[in-house]
Amino acid sequence: MFDIGASELLLTVIVAIVVIGPKDLPLALRTAGRWIGKIRRVSNHFRTGIETMIREAELEEMEQKWREQNAKIMAETPAAEPETASPTEGPLAIPAPESSPEAAPEPASAEAAGAPSKLSS
Repeated sequence: MFDIGASELLLTVIVAIVVIGPKDLPLALRTAGRWIGKIRRVSNHFRTGIETMIREAELEEMEQKWREQNAKIMAETPAAEPETASPTEGPLAIPAPESSPEAAPEPASAEAAGAPSKLSS
């Protein structure tokens, strides 16, 4: 980003030690770190705001194109009545045939299944 090489960084550290002094250097670096952090947060917030505005503008543009295309398609197709099921039409499902009682299998009794009965002792 700033394109600072190793020799330039070393020179900056030496000048900072001479000018600020070794006693106050940690406090100065902490303060500089806080400023850099604030600057990064502000720049990230600004960048995301710009990206959001661009994204919203693109979405509005696409929605406008879709509306125009939809209007064009609707104008080209003939107007038809919507298909709805009227109550006068027949049922959609065929009722199941009723089964006769003779055709139904009888439930198995407990005695036939081999289970002991409570009455027999």
